[in-house]
This record gives sequence, C-alpha cells and structure tokens, in this order.
Amino acid sequence: MPAMNIIQALNSAMDVLLERDPDVVVFGEDAGYFGGVFKATDKLQEKYGLDRVFDTPINEAAIAGMSVGMAAKGLKPIAEIQFSDYIFPAIDQIVSEMSRIRYRSAGQFTSGCVVRSPWGGGIRGGQTHSMSPEAFFTHVPGLQVVVPSNPYDAKGLLISALESGDPVIFFEPKRIYNGPFDGVPDTPLKSWAKHAKGEVPEGHYTVELGKAEVVREGEACTVIAYGTLVHVAQAAAEASGIDAEIIDLKTLVPYDIETIAKSVNKTGRVVVAQEAPRTSGFAAELAAQIQEECFYALEAPIFRLTGWDIPYPHAHEWAYFPTRDRFARAMKTVTEA
Repeated sequence: MPAMNIIQALNSAMDVLLERDPDVVVFGEDAGYFGGVFKATDKLQEKYGLDRVFDTPINEAAIAGMSVGMAAKGLKPIAEIQFSDYIFPAIDQIVSEMSRIRYRSAGQFTSGCVVRSPWGGGIRGGQTHSMSPEAFFTHVPGLQVVVPSNPYDAKGLLISALESGDPVIFFEPKRIYNGPFDGVPDTPLKSWAKHAKGEVPEGHYTVELGKAEVVREGEACTVIAYGTLVHVAQAAAEASGIDAEIIDLKTLVPYDIETIAKSVNKTGRVVVAQEAPRTSGFAAELAAQIQEECFYALEAPIFRLTGWDIPYPHAHEWAYFPTRDRFARAMKTVTEA
C-alpha cells in the first residue's frame, strides 16, 4: 500500500471520483492548469480535460453559485476555495442556496457537492491565511462539515462527502498537509510515510461521515479534537504522562455524540479543543452537548482549549495556537480538579 501525504490522498480521491463518474467536475482558482495552490488537483486537468477540471475567476461567490447550479442539474461538483479565510464572499450562496435547495424545493432539487478549502493555522500565515471558520458552517442546517486529520481519512472522507448527495464543507488542515504536527513550534517536519494512516489504498474506499474515532485509549480524561489538534493532543498526552483518551471527531456535522458520551461516562473529565477564537466556537457546542448527555458522570468542569478572541496573529502565533504545552496544562487542570 503506498504512503501518501494529505495532498496526495486528496488528489487520489478526486482522481478516483473523476474516473468513476463522468458527472464529477473539479474547479477553483488555479485548480486547473496549475493544479491548485497546494497542488491538490495537480495533473487532473491533463488527465481529464478542460471541461472537467478547470480554473475559475477570483470570485468565491461565483464558485459556490456554480456549484449549486451544477448540482441541481445533476453534475457532482468539487469546488476549491483557495484558503478558508476567503470563503466569506461565498457565504450567501452556501447558506441561502446550497444548504436550503432540497428543503425549499421539497426534494425536487438537491445540491450534492463538496466545497474544499485549506484551513487552520500553524504555518505563519497571519490573519488572512490561518482562520478556522468551521463554526460559521456548523450553524447552518443542511450542510455537513468535515475536517480530516490524516491522509487515509482525507481520501475516504472526501469520497464519502461527494457520494453522500448532500452539500459538504470540507476543511483541510494545511499545517499537516505534509506530515503530522506535535504542537511544538519550529520542530522539524515529520513524514506521513512513518505514520500508520499515511498508508492509503490507491482505489476507491470510503470513511463513514458522522463517525468519530478513539485514536488513543485512556482513563484519566477525554480529549475531543479535530484536524491538526488531534496530533497535538496525542503528543501532549505522551509528553505529560497523562492517561488521556483522545477522540478524533472527523465530522463536525453530524458529530458522533455516542462515541463522545461513551468516553466521557468512563473518564468523567473532558477537554474540548479548537484552533478558532473562543467565543461561540464549535468547542462550546460540544461542551453544551456533553453537559446535557453526561452531566452526572462529570467530575470536573469541561475545559475549552481554544484560540483567543483576536485576529490570528503573525508575530505571536504560538501564544495563540493550542500548542502541546497548552494541551498538557489543560489535561492537568481537569485531572487535578
């Protein structure tokens, strides 16, 4: 089985989908000839032609609007927004049209499409290339939201997302495109080739949407994370010696409350984590749901480990980012409470 990084795994997923179904189309700013800013669509235009893999103008609203129209007429679009920070001009089309067309038309029209976008910080991208805007979209009925944490899941989840027939916002943690990250600033890049989930089948397979995974079993506390922070949490548990159980959420909407509740009822102590600013973030939704489902099992207040309520800083990135040391302190806080 070949080793792939997340970029290669996403490219393989789109290659599989394009080959299997002539209705699949891939497009975005520089997604055609140049293969995307991170090369996720590299060589797909060469293989499948200008009609199926193509460049768009610098117009995110048009990209999302085209996705809605294409999907309503039976095509299966995979659209790329070059950075998640640039997705906001497309919000009207995503929220007002893409998410509601099935409901508004009583099922006469659907919007089975995927909007891909590089997401998150840890790359010294500053305020315009580091955002984590997932909470905006988890609040919208009719959308599914996915954040993979490794190459194997990235490919399987992307295939599942397009085959689901529903609109999916697919955020790709760019800090771990080329290797897992332990949350220690300026550490050398690690390769996915040495990671168990860096082995990716070449053909078609799926990873179930709405199903979380316990990536580390433990008894002392439950840590719930997604994307880059899954790896940071694992590194923090190993470095601190805390027997943390770590859950990779994978899908934010719908999220797997059964797996979460089973773990929390066992440990009684919880850390929920996100890169995004603290107020009204997705971690707050998780904390509220855990409190409703597992109130009598909780032995300490739920700890929210997040970014801060400021634009993502460039000069002080590691004071903002939930690093390995911040995770370790959070685990210690809940286990000693």
